[in-house]
Amino acid sequence: MSIDRTWKVGALAEASGLTVRTLHHWDQIGLLGPSRRTAAGHREYTEPDVVRLYQILALRRLGLGLETIATCLDVGVDPVRLVGEHLAGVEAAIASLEALRSRLAHVHDELATERAPETATLIGVLQAMGGAGPEGGQALRRHLDEDQLRALQDRAAALGPAVHYLVEVEWPELYRRAEALRVAGVEPTAPEVRRLAARMDELGRLFNGGDSGLSGAVRAAWHHEPAAMSGDPTAPADAWHDLTAYLDRARA
Repeated sequence: MSIDRTWKVGALAEASGLTVRTLHHWDQIGLLGPSRRTAAGHREYTEPDVVRLYQILALRRLGLGLETIATCLDVGVDPVRLVGEHLAGVEAAIASLEALRSRLAHVHDELATERAPETATLIGVLQAMGGAGPEGGQALRRHLDEDQLRALQDRAAALGPAVHYLVEVEWPELYRRAEALRVAGVEPTAPEVRRLAARMDELGRLFNGGDSGLSGAVRAAWHHEPAAMSGDPTAPADAWHDLTAYLDRARA
């Protein structure tokens, strides 16, 4: 591979969606350093550096921390396996977005005709609070009593059309952002993590009305049955527990 072409740190940051500060930090910890420097000491990244950057970003998408990524790259990475796992992750994300698109299209059609959401839709929303499928609803029933389930349903119904956006769009996005920050090694005490945790708690209060017993029961369902609650049977329990602990530290 030719190494004639080079990138300044700002250009590489813009192309990769990272910040210059992040690239500087990765240089400092030895994860990704530029192969060249100008006479004035400015960083110049070569094509092999860009390949390594892709590998780092792909491994981050797989949920690995920076120290683990450094170890993987130091011992050698199988590019076929790396790209294959990255592709599988992208395909899973596309499938999830298609399912979300279908649900939102249905909700849009209902709202466009000014029809109130049907009871079945509200039940689906309750399930979506814990996952995309019926397994999440069953998990809730194993941890909530009848009064708690009824209260949860009443709160969801009272929110009206807004419930669809909160549950189907905003809440999952908050979790995705929090997990991305955790995987990137951002401290839980960082302001951006605390803001996400605060917004999650705010949304939680919309559904539980500040009932600590109801909130605790839902959290217990997530703790004991993360695969069912997330709607992803392949969801690793350790990852959910790590994210929960991360957000708890942000709240503290």
